[in-house]
Amino acid sequence: MDEARPLLELTGATVLFGADAAIDGVDFRMFPGEVHSLMGENGAGKSTLIKAITGALPLAEGQLRIGGEAVRFATPYDAQRAGISTVYQEIDLLPNVSVAENIALGREPRRFGVIDWRRMRADAHAVLADLGIDIDPASILGTHSLAVQQLVAIARAISVDVKVLVLDEPTSSLDLDEVAELFRVIRELQQRGVAILFVSHFLDQVYEICDRVTVLRNGKLVGEYLTKQLLRIDLVQKMLGRSVQDLRTRPAPEGIESAATPFLSARDISVGSGIAGADVDLAEGEVLGLAGLLGSGRTELARAITGVDRLDAGIIRISGRDSDLGRVRRAISLGVVYSSENRRTEGIISELSVRENITLALQAQRGVLRRIRPSRQRELAASWVEALDIRPPDLDRPAGTLSGGNQQKLLLARMLALSPRVLVLDEPTRGIDVGAKVEIQNLVGELAENGLSVMFISAELEEVLRVGHRVAILRNGRVIETLPSESLTVESLMAMVARPDDEADGLEKSDS
Repeated sequence: MDEARPLLELTGATVLFGADAAIDGVDFRMFPGEVHSLMGENGAGKSTLIKAITGALPLAEGQLRIGGEAVRFATPYDAQRAGISTVYQEIDLLPNVSVAENIALGREPRRFGVIDWRRMRADAHAVLADLGIDIDPASILGTHSLAVQQLVAIARAISVDVKVLVLDEPTSSLDLDEVAELFRVIRELQQRGVAILFVSHFLDQVYEICDRVTVLRNGKLVGEYLTKQLLRIDLVQKMLGRSVQDLRTRPAPEGIESAATPFLSARDISVGSGIAGADVDLAEGEVLGLAGLLGSGRTELARAITGVDRLDAGIIRISGRDSDLGRVRRAISLGVVYSSENRRTEGIISELSVRENITLALQAQRGVLRRIRPSRQRELAASWVEALDIRPPDLDRPAGTLSGGNQQKLLLARMLALSPRVLVLDEPTRGIDVGAKVEIQNLVGELAENGLSVMFISAELEEVLRVGHRVAILRNGRVIETLPSESLTVESLMAMVARPDDEADGLEKSDS
């Protein structure tokens, strides 16, 4: 890295929303061939800083330089022309057209006034091959995995003369092998001198791939640090502005047993190709962590036991009685509710207010003929906003304007308004900051202490162990084992989650 001259440098950056400063006098720089992370809680100003760099928001004060030259972007297109490309968490490509068309979208090569399809596919093949990605440029993008689509988005971003590449939560939906492939591509881009801004809530990944980290808090710069010189605990404390000792989650309540008569029991359930003969038990007042690699059947199991997907085989018992959870309304009537992993498309309705989002499921349960009075809606919503500390406490604020952590609390409020007995949470802390994660984790512990049964799904094994009293381990659509969390470490759990089936079968035979 050329320490003498940053490739990108932002000095004294201030962005105003009305009279309030979303970022205030922030300095930020990136050097050629470095991977730089931007860290901070939700609301710290990360997204605002990225938008200022990429031309989506204007600077009220400050200056942006690219290669030492002062620039001012009126639009994201201006930033792209200057060599700044962005790949967002939600992939903004067209799944119904080809890989080549997506890469060339908006800048298709033409011959005699019409699109030159042969050249388009050849250009796409060249940029994909350059990144070591072996796929057919003529294939339809939507037929590929999310990881491949992410790589295609990167290929599109670098198919022009890119100097700075912004990756916004690029690994949030990838498994370990896919993350490794993404990191291989990132390192390849580093070798070419591209400066990469890597935004992620996964600290392990930040420390694995990033050279430098800039920390923001409440819209202000805390500092810039080399990752190899900054302990993780120190990074968290700089992000939060308080001691990590204040963030310890609640201890597990005593008396949780594997329960001979669980509150919810699923036996030999199968759904499509995702779940095959799975068994799971959930005791009253228990948090059951669900661990498995992407594709192991975590979400499929959650949807099956909450009535979202119908069973092909097997049976579910509630309080010892066989129960038909063939539809969501039936599951809710039995006290079983589900919070999807995708809060943007299957959870929060961004345009509706906080009040409307909280009371939405309750109104649906009552039906259109039994309307909840507006005064009662406000009363219910206000009680949950206060109980869960949803910020800001504005019942009329559009839900889509809340931070990720507060949106997740809003979803919990909606579910809890139904007075459930079983709460199934699929990736409830994905994409939210450390402080908000701990709040959600502590809330789950409090709910369990009050008798609620919780199934907690997370790709972060450390979180599964911290929150769950027991951990059910999934592999290839089956629950292979359920163990007390205190008997496991992150390393031992990872070994069980990632162990190939043939190896596991061999161990079982040798044990017998």
